Formats: sequence, structure tokens, C-alpha cells
Amino acid sequence: MTTRAALALCAALALPLAACAKKPDDDFGQKVRTYLLEHPEVIEEAVQKLQENKQAAAAEAAKASLGKYRAQLERDPRDFVANPDGKITVVEFFDYRCGYCKVSAPEVLKLIAENPDVRFVFKEFPIFGGESNLAAQVALSEPAKPKTLKLFEAFMAEKALDAASIDRHLRAAGVDPAAAKAAGASPAVQKHIADTRELAQALAIEGTPAFIIGDTMIPGADIAALRAAIEEAKTGKLKTVPNVKPS
Repeated sequence: MTTRAALALCAALALPLAACAKKPDDDFGQKVRTYLLEHPEVIEEAVQKLQENKQAAAAEAAKASLGKYRAQLERDPRDFVANPDGKITVVEFFDYRCGYCKVSAPEVLKLIAENPDVRFVFKEFPIFGGESNLAAQVALSEPAKPKTLKLFEAFMAEKALDAASIDRHLRAAGVDPAAAKAAGASPAVQKHIADTRELAQALAIEGTPAFIIGDTMIPGADIAALRAAIEEAKTGKLKTVPNVKPS
């Protein structure tokens, strides 16, 4: 936290004391202000706690919306799904240029291989624009669909994903870059990505990766929490919804 921000917070904290307290409490307000200036780490702890509370509130709000958007989350026929016959569903919102998505990607692929009874729904959610949009578009194109997992692995493993490396990985996967780009620029693919963005907004998902399993949302690359949620779902301890197609 910057000194200016700390002072601003100090002023904000001191103002209610000065405005609401009786005159004899002015000394107390000054003591509080002095203490905060001498111990700015307390302010940092308070800001961190505030952020944690906001994240928890957002998670609760999102949880309340999961049932409403269940079909869009788990059964959008436009999404790529690994292990499509699995009885349990995990949904991931991701961006190919997100550092945390890159860290979690090998573990996601490992989970897919280790759990054939778990459906993994991939939600292309390019939040960084530019090459993130391009990567999402080509990955969703008809020419690239048969190579989705291979491209997911390659794009995530690329430290600096750009137009040249996207073309290189497409060719390595046996996909013509020009054809994938042309198909990815289609109105249908653009709408698919736009719909995913709207869904993320409705669920208060602002960052990547974000995993959803049943009524549980796991923000960030917390693979341990994801593994635990999968195990709980398998044992019936985690509340999930039967994987039935919407009518």
C-alpha cells in the first residue's frame, strides 16, 4: 500500500471519530491516528481482510446464481468437453495468456486423464484481449475442434503466446492457421465468446482461472481445492446436480 493510500485510509478512519464522538474523545481519535501512522501494517491487514470479505461475498452471490445458469454452464453444446460421458461436471473459465491458468493447465490435463468419470467443460474467457481473443477464436473454430486438448496444452505451455506461436502450434496440431482464423472470425464464434463473457459477468467471475463443480466455485489456481471438491462429489459429500440435458 502506498503512503498516500495509507494516509487516506487513516483520514477516513479518523473522520467518523471526529464527527461522531464527543469532544472529550478527541484525544482518543488522535491516539488512533498516531498509532495507525506508526503501524501502517495494521492498515494493510485491514485492507487485505476487506478484500477477503469482498471475495467471500462475491462467491456467495455467485453460488446463489449457479442453479439459474446451470444449463449454460454445463450443457452449452458449443463448448469443448473432455470425458463427455462423465457423471460429475467441472467447468473452467480460462484465458490462454493468464499466468495462473498456465500454472494450473498441466494439473487440469492430469485430472482429465485420471478421472474419466468427470466431465471437464472448457469455457473460453479471454480477459486480456489481443492474442487471447485470437487464441480463443481459433480454438473454437471448426477446423481446430478435433485438436482442442492438444492446442490447450500447447497454448498454455507457451510462455509468450503471440500470433506467430499460435500459427506454429496450429500447424503442429495439423490445423491450417488461415482456415482456423477465418472460421474463428465467424459471427457464431464471436457470439459464443460474448455469451461466455456475459455468463461470467452474471456469476461475478472477473478473473481466471475459475472452476465450478456443483454449487461450489473455486477461484484461482487452487488445484488442491479442486481435487478435494471432485473427491467430495464422488463420495456424495459435495452437493452436485445430476448431469441431465436441459429440456
